[in-house]
Amino acid sequence: MLNPFHREPELTFADVYRPMSDLELQSLLAEWHSLMPEARLALEAEFSARKLDYAEPPVPVEDAPPEFRELVTIRRYRDLSEAIVARAVIESAGIFCFLKDENLVRLDWQVSNFIGGIRLQVASSDVEAAEAILSQPVPSEFSIPDQPGFQQPRCPRCTSTDIMWERQGRKAALASLYLFALPLPRGSESWHCNSCDLRWQDDD
Repeated sequence: MLNPFHREPELTFADVYRPMSDLELQSLLAEWHSLMPEARLALEAEFSARKLDYAEPPVPVEDAPPEFRELVTIRRYRDLSEAIVARAVIESAGIFCFLKDENLVRLDWQVSNFIGGIRLQVASSDVEAAEAILSQPVPSEFSIPDQPGFQQPRCPRCTSTDIMWERQGRKAALASLYLFALPLPRGSESWHCNSCDLRWQDDD
């Protein structure tokens, strides 16, 4: 008959270390600084009993604290594709950059107009270099493998390449679709020059 008041003797650290192999003790020594004081004493006694050489490992160096960057907005983009291209150009120069509100616009592209566009941000120390890269002139033409060469459109008045393709009534159509779920006509399509404010339509 079992004695209900009988209790098994509690295992000590020495009881745990005694059946271990020398290799297991060596691997346990690597965790010296995470062991309890009683476990350290028992491990030290076991090394001495086996006449094994050991040295207390050095205190591990703490990981470096996270680096916080002060980001500055240098450009705003309405279209996600344009923002991604700008980010790729900056990153290709080895400069860290970030597109703020990118994921929000991915969920609903109409939000871009209401939040002021997608913001391209770089560290404050990289503003000058990033601005210089984005301010480089657009090449007038470039070749595409297995495709006809591309020629950059220009303003017919001032020959500037700082032009945008726009659709008249786009903002009103977006507002109507967002607020009332009623699509409006797309409106006329035209080019707009940011240098001389000329608008024109390209039949081609």
